[in-house]
Amino acid sequence: MLVLYDPLKQTDLPRGCVATIGNFDGMHVGHQAIIRGVIERARELQRPSAVITFHPHPLFVVAPDRVPKQILTLAQKEELIAAMGIDAMLIVPFTHEFSRLSADRFINEFLVSALQVVEVRIGRDFCFGAGREGDLARLRAAGARHGFAVEGIQDVKIRGIRVSSSLIRDAIAKGALRVASRGLGRTYFIDGRVATGRRLGRKMGFPTVNVDSANELYPGRGVYVTSSRFESFSRSFESVTNIGVRPTLWENDSLIIESHILDFDSNVYGETVRLYFHQLLRREQQFRSALELTNQIRADIDRSRRYFLRRQLRFSDTGTIEE
Repeated sequence: MLVLYDPLKQTDLPRGCVATIGNFDGMHVGHQAIIRGVIERARELQRPSAVITFHPHPLFVVAPDRVPKQILTLAQKEELIAAMGIDAMLIVPFTHEFSRLSADRFINEFLVSALQVVEVRIGRDFCFGAGREGDLARLRAAGARHGFAVEGIQDVKIRGIRVSSSLIRDAIAKGALRVASRGLGRTYFIDGRVATGRRLGRKMGFPTVNVDSANELYPGRGVYVTSSRFESFSRSFESVTNIGVRPTLWENDSLIIESHILDFDSNVYGETVRLYFHQLLRREQQFRSALELTNQIRADIDRSRRYFLRRQLRFSDTGTIEE
């Protein structure tokens, strides 16, 4: 996949492309449906396919007090879009200057003059341009003038509920990981780097790796069944992950993400790790003693092992895995 940063200043553009425009945070099943349609249509027309997105999120510039925490990092977004088979990803820097660009100028200068698009596909509620003046109707009118087709893509619904980035953010925060994973079409994950901690878990007999998250958004305080994939290993490891402030032993001002990797004794400090979140075991709680906490950790580990055992049995029946 060709990735172009600041494509408004580039000359090596996928001209004559079939394109889509959006933020694509989460790359959920609705986003995937749009991008699949772009790829299929581009193949029919024997044209390049392109995704046009913005970085940072427009609200970060125009209304920073309202900007939501992003589900994906830019690198994760690139990875997931590339995996779908798109030809080009164009990342437009969203600056104060760009925020004042009218919808018509964006269409004329970028879509028409620079890209020479043959077709544009967007979600029916997507807006663009200064003051969000650009919408599906405006784009269709421009397409009629300039000779490119425009398709408005229907929302994807699961059990009658519209899939959106907001829905998935809310599910993640609540620990509703099954809802989040269905909306995403994959197991929800975050990336981070393994950092040194206070080694309190090791002293208690449950060594953990502390994860310095690269993601803005992660689940709320609690204990989760997870899988951990490190850069130096070719497979994932079963794990139990705690997100919280350690209220029993040492309350912190900021959240700590720490994972106990089951049956694992390798030095992975400094490595990158991807944490896949499967299930919320319990919310964070304060215990009366270290012994009570230790007993609860053992129970959490036992429940996690049972979860993975059940999943292995399901895998033997279906031949599919979650991540």
